[in-house]
Amino acid sequence: MFSSQAVTTPFDAAAILIAMAALLGYVNHRFLKLPAAVGMTVMGAVASLIVIGMDAILPGVRLSFILVRFLASVDFPNTLLNGMLCFLLFAGALHIDWREIKKSRWPILVLSTVSTLASTALVAAGFLLLSRLAGLGIPLAWCFVFGALISPTDPVAVFAVLKDIPVPPTLKATLSAESLFNDGVGVVLFGIALLAATGGADLTPIDALWDFAREAGGGIILGGVIGGAGYLLMRGIDDCNVEVMITLAVVMGGYSVAHRLGVSGPVAMAVAGLITGNAAVGHAMSATTRDYLLKFWTLIDEILNAVLFLLVGLESISVLNDPHLLLIGGLCIPLVLLVRFVSVFLPLKALPAIKPDRLTMATLVWGGLRGGLSMAMALSIGAGAVQNAILICTYVVVLFAVLVQGGTIGNVIKRLIPSQ
Repeated sequence: MFSSQAVTTPFDAAAILIAMAALLGYVNHRFLKLPAAVGMTVMGAVASLIVIGMDAILPGVRLSFILVRFLASVDFPNTLLNGMLCFLLFAGALHIDWREIKKSRWPILVLSTVSTLASTALVAAGFLLLSRLAGLGIPLAWCFVFGALISPTDPVAVFAVLKDIPVPPTLKATLSAESLFNDGVGVVLFGIALLAATGGADLTPIDALWDFAREAGGGIILGGVIGGAGYLLMRGIDDCNVEVMITLAVVMGGYSVAHRLGVSGPVAMAVAGLITGNAAVGHAMSATTRDYLLKFWTLIDEILNAVLFLLVGLESISVLNDPHLLLIGGLCIPLVLLVRFVSVFLPLKALPAIKPDRLTMATLVWGGLRGGLSMAMALSIGAGAVQNAILICTYVVVLFAVLVQGGTIGNVIKRLIPSQ
C-alpha cells in the first residue's frame, strides 16, 4: 500500500531526479537544442513556475508543497557538497592538460587566490552598501559570507559551457584550472566567513589565515598523495575495470579522508584529477583502458551535470518569493560582474604571462560562471531574514550566470576570435 505520507528515501529521490533529467534532457536535445546546462536550468525553472501556476488555479492540489517537500528530502547542499562535487571536480580535472597549466601557472595561482580574496572583500563592501540603501541592514560579517560564496567561479558550470567553444588552449586551461582551485579556496573562505558570522567571536585574523593555509595546503598535499598512489597502482596493471575502480576509490576514499582530516576535499579532488588525467591516463594505461576510463567519467560527468542544473532550476520554487529582494538580487548582478572584471584585470595587468586583451577578459569575466556550488553554500547557511536575503540574491546571480552568460558566451568568444 502506498501512503501520501510516505517518506522519500535517497533511492526514491535519485530515481525521480534521474528520470526527470532523462526526460527533460531528451526534450532539450530534440526540440530546444540549448546548451545542456542552460536547457536543464530553464526547464527546471519553468517546471517550478508551472507548479506555482497550477497552485493558483487549483489551490487544493498543493503541488508547490509537494515539490518543496521533495527538494527538502534531496537536501541540495549536502548532496552537492558531500556527494556530487567530488565526482564532478575529478571528472573535470581529468581533461585539463597540465602542459597548458604550466604555461600560465602564475596567472592561475594569482586568479585562484589573490583575485578570489579581493573579490570576496569587494563584493562584501558592495553588498553592504546595497543592503543599506534597500533598508535591509545586513551585518558586515554576513556580507562577507555572501562575498565568499559568490566570488569563486563554478568549475562545473565553466566546464559545461566550454566544451564546444573554440577558446585558445592556454586560455581555456587558465579558466578551467582557476575555477577548479578558486572553488576550493572559496569553500574554505566561506567556512571561515560563516564561522565568524554565526558567533566565532574568538576567530582572529591569524586563526583565519591558519585555517585557510591548513585546509587549502592540506588539500593539495592529500590530492597529490592519493593521485600519485592511484597512478602507481594503475601503472602496474592493464585491466580497464580494475583501473576504473581505482579512480572511484581515489575520488570517494580521498574525499572522505579529506573530510576526516579537516582539509579541503575540492582542492584534493582537483589535484588528484590533474594527476590521473595527465600521468595515469597518459603513461599508465593502454589505449583501450584509456578510452574506457575517459568514457566512463564523461558519462558520470554528464549525468551529474544534468541533475545538478535541474536542481538549480527547481530551487526557484522555494527561493523566488520576495519581489523586493529580487530587485536587490538584480542589482547584485552588475556588482558581481564589475568586481570580477576588476579582480581579474588588475592582477593580470601586473603579470606578463597572459595579456588581458578583449578575448581574455571576455572569456574570464563573462565565462566565469557562478553555479550550483554557490547555491549549495547559500542553502546551507540556515534560516532567517538575513540568510533568506543572501539566498535570493545568490540565486538571481546564479540564474543570470547560467542562462544569460552561459547561453551567450559561445557567440561572444566566436565574435572576438577573428579579430585576434
